[in-house]
Amino acid sequence: HVQLVESGGGSVQAGGSLTLSCAASGYTNRGGGYLMAWFRQGKRYEREGVASIEEYGQTSYLDSVKGRFTISRDKAWNTLILQMNDLKPGDTDRYFCAATPGSARFSLRPGEYVWWGQGTQVTVS
Repeated sequence: HVQLVESGGGSVQAGGSLTLSCAASGYTNRGGGYLMAWFRQGKRYEREGVASIEEYGQTSYLDSVKGRFTISRDKAWNTLILQMNDLKPGDTDRYFCAATPGSARFSLRPGEYVWWGQGTQVTVS
């Protein structure tokens, strides 16, 4: 049973930075790799893909966060990180970690993911 637990959210002023972490446990397909991502949802009706990272390190980003956010993970698939710089009020949302075995054609679509964390709140004022 895969569990994802996010941490690192909080309140910051515009222009500030936060680092979100996602601790993963219960993976059994370590040899096959995983696709992991960060999503956010709050004022938006649907979850929005923010950034994803594939098995061999390829990354994808939402256009509005390119150049400000960086996604990374450790090689053991235990920790997923989202470094967020130059935060804007529009980034205020609840941020969720997600994972799925293998890969996906559209890595920023929520329907591609099997496992989800409970989320951590980010508030930018």
